[in-house]
Amino acid sequence: MTSHPPLAGRQVLNVGALVARSARAHAQRTAVKSPSRSVSYAELEQRSNRLANALLGLGLQRGDRVGLYLPNCVEIVEIEIACYKAGLVKAPFNARLSPAEVGAVAANADAAVIITTADRAQAIEPHLQQALPGRAPIVLLTDDPTGTGYEALLARASDRFTPVAVQADEVAVLHYTSGSSGVLKAAMQTFGNRLAQLRKFLMRADAQQAGHILGLVGPITHASGMQIVPALCQGVTIRLFNGFEPARFLADMRADRVTHTFMVPTMINMLLAELEGHYRPLPDLLRLGYGAAPMAPARILKAMDVFGPILQQGYGAGETTSGVCGLSVEDHLFARAARPDRLASCGRPFLECDVQIVGDDGQPVAPGEIGEIVVRGDDVFAGYWRAPELTAEVLKDGAYHTGDLARMDEEGYVYIVDRKKDMVISGGFNVYPSEVEAVLYQHDAIADACVFAVPDEKWGEAVAAHVVLKPGRDAGTELGAAIDAFCAQHLGGFKRPRRIEFVPTLPKNPNGKVMRRAVQAPYWEGRARMVN
Repeated sequence: MTSHPPLAGRQVLNVGALVARSARAHAQRTAVKSPSRSVSYAELEQRSNRLANALLGLGLQRGDRVGLYLPNCVEIVEIEIACYKAGLVKAPFNARLSPAEVGAVAANADAAVIITTADRAQAIEPHLQQALPGRAPIVLLTDDPTGTGYEALLARASDRFTPVAVQADEVAVLHYTSGSSGVLKAAMQTFGNRLAQLRKFLMRADAQQAGHILGLVGPITHASGMQIVPALCQGVTIRLFNGFEPARFLADMRADRVTHTFMVPTMINMLLAELEGHYRPLPDLLRLGYGAAPMAPARILKAMDVFGPILQQGYGAGETTSGVCGLSVEDHLFARAARPDRLASCGRPFLECDVQIVGDDGQPVAPGEIGEIVVRGDDVFAGYWRAPELTAEVLKDGAYHTGDLARMDEEGYVYIVDRKKDMVISGGFNVYPSEVEAVLYQHDAIADACVFAVPDEKWGEAVAAHVVLKPGRDAGTELGAAIDAFCAQHLGGFKRPRRIEFVPTLPKNPNGKVMRRAVQAPYWEGRARMVN
């Protein structure tokens, strides 16, 4: 394990103990709710204690990895709190991975136990036998005849447990990243990282409060799950959604009077299509957070028209234990009134976060100049699990090099331009796909777009786009020419897509991000590398 020097050797509070403290203060309040069941804070405390005892009773030792392969459900929250309390490492596998991918992740984590459902267990069994010859035991949520299921284990265990003392540099979570490189890697998030992440949430002026209801619709095995502990420490009720179907989601959000939620831009776009002409369809919603992928300013304005002045953006990564910058509700309103260009910003760094824009020489660039986002602070991860080479590529002197290109204005607002690896270099000019996509999204016929580089004999690389049209719009020569003319009005000649193809859908990874590399790859077949 690569340690985190600023935190090493320092004892810190166990985040599981902080949740236990909150459980005593909010004992009768609902802690977590799903369509199938709910638990109060008192029940969450008792059940997580029982589970901590049960996992140690299976022979697990401090630092062992607990694999989770589950859809959004109350049990995931119980497991997370139990792992913290017992000093076990939570290793969640994205619920949307294929069985073969789960086998690879389980082997990488060297999971000591895997908690899943009966149908998922049957699907992953052959892959686990190949990936883990000794095979980690599987705990099923539904009891099996042997009496080793989840509820049976809890029933036999004590509901009393004292959270173990932990060190700041001790690994708490293996956060498997969802990048497009195809390389399996897990960010080691320490107890110190998780405490820093908790402080980021709680120190915000608009932090959630007891009585609020947080709707989590993304996989809580991934980024959405990082909101769980901050919410529980505030006495918030977490409403879990499993799957996203716009009409049903809206109905459930209204019925449960959800006050806060977070979505990826793809989900918001789907809701906007469902809500054409509506205003404030969710009257109880106080905050609509978005992030994890760029969102075009034109779509942000439309979302404000529909949902009201409640939008809030965040920028961060698993390697920074959630967000490091935020664009507040007030920022959105000011941008709309006086600085529309600011809607392209992901906001300013949070209080504890040291976010800098640096050049190739590692030195900060001047305001307005483009460089790479580099993050320092207690929330920066300890490295990639058992991958020192990958760690060395991004973690240098305790600073995380994100690979994101951005500029920062005089007031400290950060504007992400693109990923380093996604940049198109055409005729010596840098073209950033997100900038071109933002223009395409302003066209009234376009629902979704992906911009990427294709080889070009004259310019080295040229800009290309795959475009998904809105329902009822027909692709054709006239529309293609109209989109090209629209781009000519808003973009310099070297930035205009030289090739526009209409496609029915764009491939997305399990977390809703467009898989740009998958779209781009066919155009580069037979070449040694995807640059020209």
